[in-house]
Amino acid sequence: MTTLSHLECSKCGERHEAGKAHNLCVKCQGPLLVRYDLEKARQNWSREWLMRAPASMWRYAPVLPVSRPECLVSLGEGFSPLVSCKSTAARLGMKNLWVKDEGINPTGSFKARGLSCAISMCLELGIKEIAIPSAGNAASASAAYAAAAGIKCHIFMPKDVPQSNFLECKAFGAHVTLVDGLISDCGRIVGERKAAEGWFEVSTLKEPYRIEGKKTMGYEVAEQFQWQLPDVIFYPTGGGVGMIGMWKAFAELEALGWIGPKRPKMICVQVEGCQPVVRAFEQGAAASEFWQNANTVASGLRVPKPLGDFLVLQAVRESGGTAIAVSDEEMITAGIQLATEEGMFAAPEGAACVVALEKLLANGFLKPEERMVIYNTGAGLKYLEAYSTRFPRHMASEADKLGGLITPR
Repeated sequence: MTTLSHLECSKCGERHEAGKAHNLCVKCQGPLLVRYDLEKARQNWSREWLMRAPASMWRYAPVLPVSRPECLVSLGEGFSPLVSCKSTAARLGMKNLWVKDEGINPTGSFKARGLSCAISMCLELGIKEIAIPSAGNAASASAAYAAAAGIKCHIFMPKDVPQSNFLECKAFGAHVTLVDGLISDCGRIVGERKAAEGWFEVSTLKEPYRIEGKKTMGYEVAEQFQWQLPDVIFYPTGGGVGMIGMWKAFAELEALGWIGPKRPKMICVQVEGCQPVVRAFEQGAAASEFWQNANTVASGLRVPKPLGDFLVLQAVRESGGTAIAVSDEEMITAGIQLATEEGMFAAPEGAACVVALEKLLANGFLKPEERMVIYNTGAGLKYLEAYSTRFPRHMASEADKLGGLITPR
């Protein structure tokens, strides 16, 4: 049973009542964060309880917001494997390199966590229709969970979104609009139409519950390392909610008495063609500015202005971490090498973290003896168009067999 207490604005601290549908703060339009009665949770919940808990993110139900079990919409998301990457570690002169593989989640990405929680809360709050702008994987997840919940789903995606995401959304019965632009343009359309259409917006950080699902990645890595956090966490940062959620999770875990004050260095990884958070970090700014002409084959990293950028920067700085950008070519090469070395076909976003690791080892920011975790946020199979740039002849023959479904670049 949840220990949900209230919602709190991440900017001004304004308190908002739980049990009602909220988007942004009514006072300053800042993102809302869910707060729990952690003292109550500490008294009634223990780490030993997890031995009998389900092998999904809902094993942490006391610190998740759903209060009515019948409203929980789950497709088996969470509790993803923590894979030891011995071959890659040996090549880099390391001993402790792990990948938290989120590609095994429903719809093939970590977005399943956030949308499972958000759609469950929509069902609990009586919301009948949702709308979401997405670069791809969030659209797939929202369509899947909305279908499972019997909620109408309206999706706005860039027209060059990966084919897998478009096909999934259509198969799940969502109403899909392809937009000639970026995710920011999709978000603008949702914002302009939602009031008249009666849609509840579930954009990144414009509702408070997606972050709660994603924070379970932090609970899991702590549990999987037997309540000793790693030294370093690499996180591919588009909207950055996963990093924000994990940072929130670590604070909650300390309040529960399950971990101590030690925190991992949080490494924000972006791409050269869209690096607003990296630029803000390097300039010492509190928030980012809109990145013009954003361009990358990693659709999840093509976010020109994250709403929660100030929270990402806060986590990076408080942890003693850093922000770094890599090129598309480096990212795809690393993804193929990771597949060859470890048998893991990662999304380009996850592969970008491998490049970042190599660069930060080379410049001495990180030490090879540190225990490091890379978050691979999705399955490589969701990005066949991106990887086809390295295998054009092979992919062309496959495209012919599939009737032109995949178009090599």
